[in-house]
Amino acid sequence: MALKVLIPQDISEEGKQFLRDHGYEIKMGSGISVEAICADVVDCSAILARTAQFPAAVFRAGKQLKVIGRHGVGFDNIDVAVATELGIQVTYAPESNASSVSEHAIGLLVATARNYIRQDREFRAGNFEVRNQVKGVDLEGKTLAIIGAGRIGAIVARKALRGLDMKVIAYDPIVKSLPNLPEVEFVSSIEDAFKRADFVTLHLPSLPQTKGIVNKKLLALLKPTAYFINAARGELVVEEDLIAVLKDKKIAGAALDVFREEPPAKDNPLFALDNVILTPHSAALTKECTTRMALHAAMGIDDVLSGRAPKWPVNKLVKG
Repeated sequence: MALKVLIPQDISEEGKQFLRDHGYEIKMGSGISVEAICADVVDCSAILARTAQFPAAVFRAGKQLKVIGRHGVGFDNIDVAVATELGIQVTYAPESNASSVSEHAIGLLVATARNYIRQDREFRAGNFEVRNQVKGVDLEGKTLAIIGAGRIGAIVARKALRGLDMKVIAYDPIVKSLPNLPEVEFVSSIEDAFKRADFVTLHLPSLPQTKGIVNKKLLALLKPTAYFINAARGELVVEEDLIAVLKDKKIAGAALDVFREEPPAKDNPLFALDNVILTPHSAALTKECTTRMALHAAMGIDDVLSGRAPKWPVNKLVKG
């Protein structure tokens, strides 16, 4: 009998076909609530997980569960500690989205600098003179502070340096240099990065020590002409503090792809502000990237169920 793989949220066909080709039976989920996933997982050996929540209850309900493969890079929606305790392997897809997310961050960088959204809205409303009323800024020679110099941050640095002729500084609690990018200056504190930046782009993972790292104290260090970009995780930012800074025009603007609550409430004050660009957590949702994420998650599942060490493990299991 074929082993079953639960997919609570649909993925690209290439990922599903990979699983079929390797002999697995796909079970599409009935919903993404914890209750629905708990009911669906009882006869499954694996879960291919997207953005739904996978707390302890899911792993305790999955009596046959051996592996959960995360469709993407972040795994803060998975209770990794309980999965490990129960001997369930967690895999992810760290090589799937770096290029796509970095392109999105660069796109937001350019869009904020040139006021694309506001100019488009005003122009469509008949205001041709917005061209003189709302002026953008050049990126050449400006300082971009990259907070988090991992896979995505490093690509953003290269594109900004080599493609936009920006000066790039970086802060990372672990990474202290990029050997292929000696032009990037690493600073010793996140405060220094914020003080010096014309643009800040955030690329840290969501960890207990990084949640709320961007708060009113840090935002107060930005120049009034600076822009803030977040295409990492919403919980890294104290959203109320950022909203207050934007409302009071303490900085030039922001661009956000991620939010504390997703989707944001319809009355979220961010929607009423004209100095922020909002995209719906779509940085990784290109055709190519969603295919890679689906395939890499499926490959991780096959590794584990075939008895191989996974290429992209999140947790380390103690062999009994």
